[in-house]
Amino acid sequence: MNPVIGLDVSKGESHAQAFADRGTPYGKIFRFNHDLDGLASFLRYAQDLESFTGKRAAVVLEATGHYHSPVVQFLDEHQFVHIVINPLLSHQAKKANLRKVKTDAADAYQLGLEPYKKRGQYLMNLRYLTRQHESLTGMYVQAKLHGY
Repeated sequence: MNPVIGLDVSKGESHAQAFADRGTPYGKIFRFNHDLDGLASFLRYAQDLESFTGKRAAVVLEATGHYHSPVVQFLDEHQFVHIVINPLLSHQAKKANLRKVKTDAADAYQLGLEPYKKRGQYLMNLRYLTRQHESLTGMYVQAKLHGY
C-alpha cells in the first residue's frame, strides 16, 4: 500500500482526505484548524492511517500563498514527506474532470489522487530568491526613472 493524504488548505483550516492506496479512500473527509489542537488532531488522523497501512503517508497540498506555511512547518517537524504543488497544475487536473464540483472536500480528494513529484528545498529557495531579485530590480528601475 502507498498511503497518501490530500490537503486542501485555506485560511485558518484545512480539509484532508486519506487514501490507503491509489484510488482507495480511507475514511471520510477530515477538517482541522491550523492551531495546536487542530494540528494534533491531524497527526492522530495520519497515525491512524499509518497503523492501518503499515507505512507513513505522503501529504500532497497546493501552494496557497502563506496559508499553507503552518501546515508545512508542522509536517517538517514531524518528518512527513510532503509535496507542495503549483495551483495551476492542480487546476488543470481538476478541469480534466467532467464534473465541475468546487468544494474543499472535493479539492482534498482530487489532490490525493493527483500524481506528484517532489521539489527539493534548494529549488524552492532558488525560486524565492529569483522572485525577490526580480522585485528589487523592478523597484530599482522605478527609483531611477523617478530621479531618486
